[in-house]
Amino acid sequence: MKAIVTVTGKDAVGIIAGVCTELANLEVNILDINQTVMDGFFVMNMLVDLSTSTKSYDLVRDSLDAKGVQMGLTIRIQREDIFNAMHRI
Repeated sequence: MKAIVTVTGKDAVGIIAGVCTELANLEVNILDINQTVMDGFFVMNMLVDLSTSTKSYDLVRDSLDAKGVQMGLTIRIQREDIFNAMHRI
């Protein structure tokens, strides 16, 4: 199963490292990543593969949420099929 991870917050050193380390600890594979900094705000979108993980979707979601709180970021994950359904014209 694939999912979209979005990360937003004030730019700081180590954001990518922190989020990617958390995903690695959860055994989630990153397929694609896009990030930018806009006027001091960090924005990152990732396409991830959850089929490599032995963890449940709920555990991955909760772990990313907790990591976001720890780092002062908003981290959200959404299943790819739901993401695609919501963004169809």
